[in-house]
Amino acid sequence: MNINLTLIGQAIWFALFVAFCMKFVWPPISRALEERKQKIAEGLSAADRAERDLELAQEKATANLKEAKEKAAEIIEQANRRANQIVDEAKDQARTEGERLIAKAQSEIEQEVNQAREQLRKEVSALTLSGAEKVLGGEINRDTHKQLLDQLAAEL
Repeated sequence: MNINLTLIGQAIWFALFVAFCMKFVWPPISRALEERKQKIAEGLSAADRAERDLELAQEKATANLKEAKEKAAEIIEQANRRANQIVDEAKDQARTEGERLIAKAQSEIEQEVNQAREQLRKEVSALTLSGAEKVLGGEINRDTHKQLLDQLAAEL
């Protein structure tokens, strides 16, 4: 055998093998590689979208948390203002009630003082009459001298 003929035969068979592979083997492998490439690209794209969505969700969560903190601070501030207002109102009511009770007590004291004075006047006039009757020996008549006795009681 000739080495040239062997090389030419092997080259022809190799060319037929390459043609066979190109016709029947390469397209399915190429298709599989292309599908794999497309799936990888879709996966990377989905990962990028998921990363962006995650960033947006984190930003939104941060914004919501900040808004919730602001609302909580505002609610606490309103509660503190309301508590102070209630305390002030209670103080005002207590002060008003205290002033009312003091005025009532003063009025009652004044009334009792006036009653005591009136009672004292009556007792003094009765004692004065009785003393005068004893001194004068019965000349003083209560009914006839009533005006004089009332004037005397008023002066006391």
